[in-house]
Amino acid sequence: MFLFNKTASDVRHCIRRIRADLEKITVTMTLQWTAVAFFLYVEIAVNLILCIPFISAQRWRLIFSWRIWSWLSPYWNKCFFTMIMVLIVLFLDAVREVQKYSGPEPMQDAKVNPNLYDHVHMKLFRAQRNLYICGFSLFLWLIMRRVVTLLNQAAVTLENSAGLQAQMENAVKAAKQHQEDNQTLKQALLEEEKSMSAKNQQLKLEVEKLAGQLKAAEDAVHKSHAEVEAMRRQAKGLAHEYDRLLREHHQLQNLQSTEDKKDQ
Repeated sequence: MFLFNKTASDVRHCIRRIRADLEKITVTMTLQWTAVAFFLYVEIAVNLILCIPFISAQRWRLIFSWRIWSWLSPYWNKCFFTMIMVLIVLFLDAVREVQKYSGPEPMQDAKVNPNLYDHVHMKLFRAQRNLYICGFSLFLWLIMRRVVTLLNQAAVTLENSAGLQAQMENAVKAAKQHQEDNQTLKQALLEEEKSMSAKNQQLKLEVEKLAGQLKAAEDAVHKSHAEVEAMRRQAKGLAHEYDRLLREHHQLQNLQSTEDKKDQ
């Protein structure tokens, strides 16, 4: 009987020590997981704000371009990876706690005392809750960074598309202007072609007129050449006749002088 009472008192003492240790751990871990839960709520709020539809990506880009963000940008990557490491460590710790309180040994000890059974299930519930909180915090932390990156990329894409649209509008205006200029040039070329056709027709008539005049001049030249040739022939004939008459005159003079000498 004495041994039984001693064993019962030892069990009660162990249970009290376990409860005290659990309460200390609970108080210590409660602050830690409260901070993680608060961080999760902040992430949810920030992600919801980032997903508000009536705030455009350009507006978010203007907000992200504030001076305070440029001042914090050198520390942003360090803070991001530090939070990832902290959340991963807490997540692994939560996984360890879940495995610890869901194993066979705590359940066997809990069957001895109903109060210990309730404490084990409470710790298992808290470990699972901490696991979910830490996992969702890590997931939303990565999602938030990705959303911010996509918002910046969307803003840059919209700015580039606006610039391309402006360039396209300028190109369309330039194309319309060139088309109008081409129409004007075509009209001017048609008018010039008409005027050139009229001028060519007039020049053709003048050429035909000049050709007729040239033909008449050539005929006159041929006629003049014929007359000159006839006059040359006539002059040549007159020269021969003059020579003949001159010879006859000399002959007559010689005969007359001969007769005069005979008479003397």
